[in-house]
Amino acid sequence: MDNNVLGTRTITQIGILVNDIEKTTQAYADFFGIDKPSWFWTDTVDKAQTEYRGESSVARAKLAFFDMGSLQLELIEPDGHPSTWRDHLDQHGEGVHHIAFVVDGMKEKVDSLEKSGMPLIQKGEYTGGRYAYMDSFKQLKIMLELLENDK
Repeated sequence: MDNNVLGTRTITQIGILVNDIEKTTQAYADFFGIDKPSWFWTDTVDKAQTEYRGESSVARAKLAFFDMGSLQLELIEPDGHPSTWRDHLDQHGEGVHHIAFVVDGMKEKVDSLEKSGMPLIQKGEYTGGRYAYMDSFKQLKIMLELLENDK
């Protein structure tokens, strides 16, 4: 894997944009015959340090997670503020937004991807780590999300 810029080939998560997290979470729970997980809001900008297109952003989203063995499904209902979630939902409708990979060395991975023509579009912090969305649509036809968890 010397040429693998991410250092992994394991997809950790698939992120799906939705208009109604309550309804869609229930539909997934019913489909899989499992309990419906609770959804929660992402942190506010003071804690999450969210940046969208290089600018501080107050954008937030409702999130719900389904752990599906080796893969996690993330349902995302964005608020109305500018974000990669809101823009993608408005332009393309509901559906897959990203695939995510857990990486080590976030800054180096972001720099390497940007040099490959995949610019950083949004980043932020979460309890226990950070995320970065890379605009990889031109090359890979999907957004990449990098997740780096604190050690």
